[in-house]
Amino acid sequence: MNGAKRFTVALRLINSHSSKHMTRIQPLCSQVTQYTPHLCYSFTNQPHTYDCIYTHQKLLFTSKPNSTIEVVLHNDWSEDLEHELEKSCPMLTHETVIYLLRRLDKDPGKSWNFFNWVCDKKGFKATSSVYSLMLRILLHKDSMKQFWITIRKMSEQGFHIDKETYLTLLGIFKKEKMASDAVALTHFYNRMLQDKATDVIVKNAVDIVTGSNWDENAEIKLGELQLNLSDNLVLRILKELRRYPTKALSFFNWVGRNPNYERSTVTYNAVARVLGQNDSIKEFWTMMKEMKSKGHEMDIDTYIKISRHFQKYKMIEDAVELYELMMDGPYKPSVQDCTILLKNISSSSNPNLDLVFRVTKKYEEMGNPLSKAIYDGIHRSLTRSGKFDEAEEVMEAMRREGYEPDNITYSQLIFGLCNAKRLEDACELLDEMEVKGCIPDIKTWTILIQGHCEKNEVDKAFSLFAKMIEKRCDPDADLLDILINGFLSLKRVKGAYTFLVEIVNKARIRPWQATYKSVILKLLEERSLEEAMELLRSMKRQNYPPFPEPFVTYISKFGSKEDAKEFLKALTVNEYPSSSAYLHLFRSFIEEGRHLEAKDLLYESPHHIRKETNICKLFG
Repeated sequence: MNGAKRFTVALRLINSHSSKHMTRIQPLCSQVTQYTPHLCYSFTNQPHTYDCIYTHQKLLFTSKPNSTIEVVLHNDWSEDLEHELEKSCPMLTHETVIYLLRRLDKDPGKSWNFFNWVCDKKGFKATSSVYSLMLRILLHKDSMKQFWITIRKMSEQGFHIDKETYLTLLGIFKKEKMASDAVALTHFYNRMLQDKATDVIVKNAVDIVTGSNWDENAEIKLGELQLNLSDNLVLRILKELRRYPTKALSFFNWVGRNPNYERSTVTYNAVARVLGQNDSIKEFWTMMKEMKSKGHEMDIDTYIKISRHFQKYKMIEDAVELYELMMDGPYKPSVQDCTILLKNISSSSNPNLDLVFRVTKKYEEMGNPLSKAIYDGIHRSLTRSGKFDEAEEVMEAMRREGYEPDNITYSQLIFGLCNAKRLEDACELLDEMEVKGCIPDIKTWTILIQGHCEKNEVDKAFSLFAKMIEKRCDPDADLLDILINGFLSLKRVKGAYTFLVEIVNKARIRPWQATYKSVILKLLEERSLEEAMELLRSMKRQNYPPFPEPFVTYISKFGSKEDAKEFLKALTVNEYPSSSAYLHLFRSFIEEGRHLEAKDLLYESPHHIRKETNICKLFG
């Protein structure tokens, strides 16, 4: 069955989807025994009725993470809650703790209470990955005390902050303008790197693994190091080997043959992160099978990182397969993870509808009702694929479920129509939106106008822009950039300049720096120096950094001494430009063989510029 036909089957399921979904809530204390079945589904005549065949099952002595998280989420932390968790959670695995912390990541206080409870009262041994997750959760102005306590505990237990986590935390500190905390974190990280004892051991092991092809000699050399293998040490070595996935796998297999050390869920997750890339994707899936056979599960933090990597590098089929694998396990991805995956599937010019079907089917099989975001994810792929009839069916299904199509839904449809060169239909849809009470927002207008510009219908695009203004919808820098590029694509450079100047002066919009640069370059190509200079002054008024390069090149070839003086004046607000700006211009004049113009400009330059050492050397 091809993608389109399979999707029609899925649509029938969607259309019959209603409040039939019922969530079965069992007492938390009765969920100690958990089955992780692999299910084979066959559709019967009744929608959403499945014949379930248990191909095999595995008994786990743990709690169901979803049930536990619901209890923790909906209750204040208290002794009563701890007692309930004690009864219902006789053992918490690494994967379960990661899963619960991920679900609690918007509540630093409750995350902190849970982390302390599971470590202090349940005897859970936190790993470096758990500590790294806790640090990301606690990096909030209201929980900085707990953040630094966690770093101290981490250090006391011999764990290190890896470079990736350090850079993530540092970036958040800088974004939140927490300068003193950023300095303290950097101080701690640098001090940690000076821990020569462990660092030397890790470095020696990594040098052996990466020094040559893996062979018996490499194994002998590693044996001579007499490594005191621990999860922490293995994790650190694997992180250093992340650019060498196949060698990391060889090291991991060597570790597995050591009779005095047993690889854990933590180390299996670590090697999965290393292998989850294009060059080692075959080894990654082999490792997934090995993990399952050994009774280990991928934790949700590892899943999110690998899935994001797959999606970033367009390994979408692997991302979908991994999503299905996780949904069949106990640590299921969130609704947001599903919607992000659907969005990335739809990002290609011709989305794979079979992948959309697989993701949606797996999501529904778990008893999840389709949310507005999921409907939009399905709808987006259909409209991008030109399946407008099926997209209309999805919109009808949305309405029956109580979700009225909004600007997101209509914008997707308008984008698809424009992409299919059905511009008139896209314009009519805009009117239809208003009739149905959905007022187009700036994003909807932008998509419609961009669709016209990309099809070289620039005049129609400007008519739509005028209509948008009449509707009292204010333009923004994104839309301005699209309209300017529409002008430039038709080589209407002066029109682009006039429009840009007028929109800045009248609408008080701050254009993107890239918009200014595009028009300046085109103006200089047409030798319109005066207009380009006016845009340079406008950039200065908008507090953008100067854009001297094209002006220096142009003036040194075609400009006069007066042009050079005006340019230098335009670079700054109240004082002279830097000596380097003068030096750059002087050199450019000389390289073009215009020594006389360079000397004339030098004589009219400020005294401190004429006496500057490098400039004096340039003129002898």
